Amino acid sequence: MSRIKIGIFGKKQFVMHKKPELLLPAGNTESFFAALQAGADAVYLGLTQFNARARASNFNQFQFISILKEAKKRKVLVYVTLNTVIKNSEIGSLIEYLYFLNEAGADGIIVQDWGVYFIANTYFPKLKIHASTQMGIHNSVGTKDLADKGFQRTVLARELTLKELKTVVKKSPVETEVFVHGALCYSFSGMCLFSSYTGGRGANRGMCAQPCRREYEDKNLKKYLFNLKDNQLIEFIPKLTEIGISSLKIEGRMKSGEYTYRVGNAYRMAIDDETKIPLAQQFLEMDFGRQKTNYFFGGDVKMAVSDETSTGILLGKVEKVLGNKILISSSQPIESGFRLRILSKSGADPVYIIVKNPLKEGDFYLINKENQFIETQSRVFLTKLQDRKFQNKLEIVSSLPFKFVSSDFKKMILNNLIEKQNTEKEKLFFRIASMDWMNYINFNELDGLFLAFSKPDWTRFNPESTIIQNNRDKVFIELPKFIAENTIGFYIDLITKMADHGIRNFVISHLSQKLMIPENCRIITSENIYAFNDAAVKCIKSEEIENFIYPFEIDFETLESMSFKNGIVPLYFFPELFYSRMPVQLENSEEFAGDDTKTRYKRYRKNGVTVIVPDRAVSILQHKNRLSKIGFSNYLIDVSYDSISKNRLKTLKTRFLKSEQIQPTTTFNFTKGLK
Repeated sequence: MSRIKIGIFGKKQFVMHKKPELLLPAGNTESFFAALQAGADAVYLGLTQFNARARASNFNQFQFISILKEAKKRKVLVYVTLNTVIKNSEIGSLIEYLYFLNEAGADGIIVQDWGVYFIANTYFPKLKIHASTQMGIHNSVGTKDLADKGFQRTVLARELTLKELKTVVKKSPVETEVFVHGALCYSFSGMCLFSSYTGGRGANRGMCAQPCRREYEDKNLKKYLFNLKDNQLIEFIPKLTEIGISSLKIEGRMKSGEYTYRVGNAYRMAIDDETKIPLAQQFLEMDFGRQKTNYFFGGDVKMAVSDETSTGILLGKVEKVLGNKILISSSQPIESGFRLRILSKSGADPVYIIVKNPLKEGDFYLINKENQFIETQSRVFLTKLQDRKFQNKLEIVSSLPFKFVSSDFKKMILNNLIEKQNTEKEKLFFRIASMDWMNYINFNELDGLFLAFSKPDWTRFNPESTIIQNNRDKVFIELPKFIAENTIGFYIDLITKMADHGIRNFVISHLSQKLMIPENCRIITSENIYAFNDAAVKCIKSEEIENFIYPFEIDFETLESMSFKNGIVPLYFFPELFYSRMPVQLENSEEFAGDDTKTRYKRYRKNGVTVIVPDRAVSILQHKNRLSKIGFSNYLIDVSYDSISKNRLKTLKTRFLKSEQIQPTTTFNFTKGLK
């Protein structure tokens, strides 16, 4: 598809850039019709399973058929979010789900899990596959790999700068999509374990509890360290069009129809006529979101963190409580139909009020509080105008226009996902992230050593040293999760240098990084490439990858259910709860406390990325014998964020051999389960 065409005006030649698609969210029926009214070229939505907005209303199968019919009348495309990781026990339901979308005629599916990709690509070739932003595509190696795998489009990482975006899009063989408006996650999407760690509500399972919106204690001060403002790139629409972005995406499946319409209408206006961008910006002043940032695209992230977590427009405060009425000071008019959110200083649950017949007295408004308890000095936010109504009913569909998937077809797929495995002797791998650990490593006590070094450490690493050359079959060079476009050359040179010195074992942290590895090398995938189900394992093994590390947030139930048990089980590690390009401002310290003030966390900065880890390791060493009994034999001890000590390595090895607990540690999701 050509992105540009050449036109002639008088004697001058000019370039007309193809308009990008406007992609709007549809979290409920009203939002769907609001998106149509706003001029959407496409909408994205979730059904009742497997999507990253589990708390949105979403749609059932009959509603989806109705939505497709309505959208096709308007020549609007419908993409379905399948952007969560899938438990092995859910694969049967996933097959039924993909069959339904294939037969119904969805215009595309947005996926995160490599198992979902593998089943869709192998057995449902009519489905067009888009890579979710949770797949972490952030450079041209990533887009090249997607093209090789048959993806139609990628949603690029939100953390790219304008310069990076321009280069990646120019080199991309697949369509590119970017988020231009809405909420931002502090961590790279798909790489956040904080919610999962604090309560088993996995962000990668669509259950995020939003830990980035909480206060943390830094030097006895309560602060919002990770609370990002909302993204807004409307002023950059001409530049995004010029670059050749295929689709501009608005975040907001949890938002109202009014939000979808107001924001969608503003971006429609800006896409169609850039001279109307100032007017569109005025529309967005009433989008009821948070404060705004241009994030990395704008080149300045210093002001991207906010002390205000609430969405909506701050109107003023409750000055007095007069019986069943409250007196609100407001710099803006308050009218009947306004929906207000009232937040007390004490942190009590918010109170919601629909304004009816307010009495105006200067800059004060007297409003009925509807018999609810409200404290003085509470802040008042406008969250909805209720100035526009949207259709909230779909055409009733009582039966599907096709048969259900046959049990034989489903059984065939399930059988084909079972990967053959061998009975192996027990193997132990270690991971280190600092050159300083090398003084304490005894290669005779391990089967493999993963070197997850920073760029400065790699420049100091000597592959010709005697100890490395004598043990080069046990040394694995590990690549980071994020490789910026301008550092691809550094890592290719590193890989080439290592291979030239006979070190031909690599751990990749993004499936696309396989393209950077020479032939005849051993490759293991890190825990960042989610092997959460048999289909994902099948996908990884189909890439001629030797082995993989199971995800850090996996639970015992999921591990036990998987047919392939030759993967590497992490037994001891410090999970990277946030993995972000954003800096964190702390008061002369690298530690801070959680909102309960009991749990403490540490901050690290590595290769330009901020990493947040808990101060206690996760350990399931005491469950090693239990795992061995059901067929597991490969294990990982990761001391990347541990104190450097010979005694620590000795203690960990001893506890591993005896399958004993080590304290102080936690078991993360292993025993309590992942929702």
